[in-house]
Amino acid sequence: MNARYPVARPRRLRRTAAMRRMVAGTRLHPAELILPVFVKEGIAEPQPVGSMPGVVQHTRESLRKAAHEAAEAGVGGIILFGIPAHKDARGSGADDPDGIVQAALRDLAADLGDALVLMTDTCLDEYTDHGHCGLLTAGGEVDNDATLERYASAAVAQAAAGSQMIAPSGMMDGQVGAIRAALDAAGFAEIPILAYAAKYASGFYGPFRDAAECAPQFGDRSAYQQDPAGPIGEALREVRLDLAEGADAVMVKPALAYLDILRQVRDLVEVPVAAYQVSGEYAMVEAAAANGWIDRERVIMESLVAIRRAGADMILTYWATEVARALS
Repeated sequence: MNARYPVARPRRLRRTAAMRRMVAGTRLHPAELILPVFVKEGIAEPQPVGSMPGVVQHTRESLRKAAHEAAEAGVGGIILFGIPAHKDARGSGADDPDGIVQAALRDLAADLGDALVLMTDTCLDEYTDHGHCGLLTAGGEVDNDATLERYASAAVAQAAAGSQMIAPSGMMDGQVGAIRAALDAAGFAEIPILAYAAKYASGFYGPFRDAAECAPQFGDRSAYQQDPAGPIGEALREVRLDLAEGADAVMVKPALAYLDILRQVRDLVEVPVAAYQVSGEYAMVEAAAANGWIDRERVIMESLVAIRRAGADMILTYWATEVARALS
């Protein structure tokens, strides 16, 4: 760069809103947004989630309405999390053909067709009575290899009910390969896998555990989710392993506190990269806005632009429908 002030004046390209729009290097589009939703078995009305203002545990009927609204706004996808009426040590509801997620999938598949992508979180924590993401050994540790069989069975049940993308989130070693093999064997070779490849044991998940009713009844998930201060390169190793096992896209979770990891993943891979703007990120903005401390709409958009700029092709956000409408 040869020119210097006063010849060089970067402010020239910031003078007007039209100028800023024209030269913008980062843009959001509704189709890049994915709406996480919670559907609960056995409730007659949607139940507000106290720690996530504006978010509810849906009935099957209210979920249909929310999905229609998302599709009409141009949202790219919707990802389902289920809360069953009954939980047990095996997480039996996860692969029950009549379980809450499978029933809701059939509703949405019939209603929406290809208007948006129907996605499912594939894990056991919402379904187990102990709240962990897998089966437990006699000593109370998560049994990695036994859990893979449950994930595979759940993924097949979801695909059979209409899921168009499977998203395993449990951070078990080998989960993508087990699910890919099971889907292929069951005749679902066309169903892609979005791997939660770099998922951290984060304090930002608290409100989600209220919404999904999945807080661990003992201990935490640090033995299988990644350590925020873990080894340099661990996230990229996890991503490479998932791709080698057949992942079609990968995810970083959480988003805003891990933009450095998101950038590293984007630079590494040639597949789509997603980032999950998690419940704690959502709740902090809503709480600060409710107290009049920040400009809510401005901060929502700024946070999403930051995630997009760091390299996300897709963003899971509880504001998906609202933001899609604003962008349109």
